[in-house]
Amino acid sequence: MTDDQLFALFCDLALILVLSQLMGTVARRFSQPAVIGEVLAGVLLGPTLLGSAVTDLLFPVGARPMLTALADVGMAVFMFIVGLEMDRRMLRGTGRLAVSVSLFSMLLPFGLGSALALLLAADGQHPGSRLGFVLFMGTAMSVTAFPVLARILTDRRMQHTPVGGLALACAAISDVLAWCMLAAVVALVGGGGADQWHLLLLVPYAGGMVWVVRPLLRRLLTAGDSPGRLNPGVLTTVLAGLLLSGAATEKIGLHFIFGVFLFGVIVPKEAGERLAEDMGKRIGSISNQLLLPVFFVCVGLNVDLSRLGRSGWTDFLLILLVAVSGKFLGAFLSARAHGVTARQSAALATLLNTRGLTELIILTTGLQLGVLDERLYSLMVAMAVVTTAMAGPLLALFAPSPLVDHDLVGRRAKKVQTTRG
Repeated sequence: MTDDQLFALFCDLALILVLSQLMGTVARRFSQPAVIGEVLAGVLLGPTLLGSAVTDLLFPVGARPMLTALADVGMAVFMFIVGLEMDRRMLRGTGRLAVSVSLFSMLLPFGLGSALALLLAADGQHPGSRLGFVLFMGTAMSVTAFPVLARILTDRRMQHTPVGGLALACAAISDVLAWCMLAAVVALVGGGGADQWHLLLLVPYAGGMVWVVRPLLRRLLTAGDSPGRLNPGVLTTVLAGLLLSGAATEKIGLHFIFGVFLFGVIVPKEAGERLAEDMGKRIGSISNQLLLPVFFVCVGLNVDLSRLGRSGWTDFLLILLVAVSGKFLGAFLSARAHGVTARQSAALATLLNTRGLTELIILTTGLQLGVLDERLYSLMVAMAVVTTAMAGPLLALFAPSPLVDHDLVGRRAKKVQTTRG
């Protein structure tokens, strides 16, 4: 990098940090997750508000490759932490009710999203494979942001309520299914430019992670004078492992996010809950403070809502309608069929409509693969922001604070929970 490019990079990072912190604080003042403000900070710095000329001045072309690289590292660390936390969270509230609600809250939006994709494809709004585009849109409509949902529940002190525990279990199951579906889409469209036969290496890779790497990690985490403690050697090994795992899936032909996610999943949790929590905090702190804000700005640089026109906003309203109605009705009707009360079913459906950062990562993957063009990418990002921002106000309506601590599950659902116990 030249001196001018390095100067621009440092100035851009300072601007991103300050504005992201400011917008995150503003979002929390309005009872919204900080991620909403951070995403809006990225959009505000993009061409939607400032125009292409000002955005190019703030973020010169020479500095953008380094920002993109930092954003990719941020995605990798975030997905590792999601995988690291997945095993513990999935244990809460699992059972027939959680599985049923998870499946139906994905099947309906997947079907509606696929139908919408066919409609958009008929208008020529997809740059690549038609089948890949249809499956990708169905997957994108089915996503629930597990980490953002967990943060919302914690902020509202709902994580230990029946609806909170059920929502966490459903979101965890849905996330696993969504990543599997996205992996199939990436394989279909030939992600990473690798030869298709490279995908056959996925089976021995996954087997090696489970039966070789996991036992080695267990031995590492339980060895030494202070087993269960996060020391520099353990931290270095984990960081190197997640990067190598991401590199392996990228080379195979899948996106690197699958490798880092799987590495997080296989980290042995029996070595100690505190160790896993410390690992997430130590590794996640730099990501949350620096890398993810850079990722949000990179998202915003590719979002331009200023030139949509009437047809563009019509498409946005259609996308929003499909996203909200599919997820809400799928979760609500399934929960009601299992005897969950109407208010709790509505609160659950509202929570599962939260898309947040998980959706942005999936959409960015679609843009990198050429499944989405920048116009449709902009519309889908706007949908992700709106559906996440809706959660707070709707929860205040369906789950007011005086009722949060009460068991609102109907008799039939209680029987299901009893059989699970």
